Amino acid sequence: MANWARRLIKQLENETFLGRLHQFEGSVSKALSLGMVLVILAIVFDLAVVLVRAIFTTAPGDFLGQTVIDIFGLFLTVLIALEILENITAYIKKHVVQVELVIATALTAVGRKFIILDLEDVSGTTLIGLAIAIFALAISYWIVRVSHR
Repeated sequence: MANWARRLIKQLENETFLGRLHQFEGSVSKALSLGMVLVILAIVFDLAVVLVRAIFTTAPGDFLGQTVIDIFGLFLTVLIALEILENITAYIKKHVVQVELVIATALTAVGRKFIILDLEDVSGTTLIGLAIAIFALAISYWIVRVSHR
């Protein structure tokens, strides 16, 4: 058998292959975390721009309308991005996906959708669907919390 064939067979043995696969997962996780840091910085910059514009251009009585909802949406977007970064960080440290954190992130994302939702443009079935999603995520979160105790 040729030397290159022996080396290929050696690379495909379980321990060697799993080691290479582990290195690949680590590299992808690190790239994702760096990308998430860039996304968070961009969102925070956008939030700062929106806040400055809102403070200096919005009339005093108009601030509590759509402007506050937009600002809350951006704040929650930052929190969701931070939770995703925490998920990636936990995966890099422990090589385990934290189901509780994933569900909490999803719950925050659906809650954000409810907060920024324009009720005049949304059908009743969409609201019911979002309510069911929140209910299902809340039950899932509770089950995971109880099972971890």
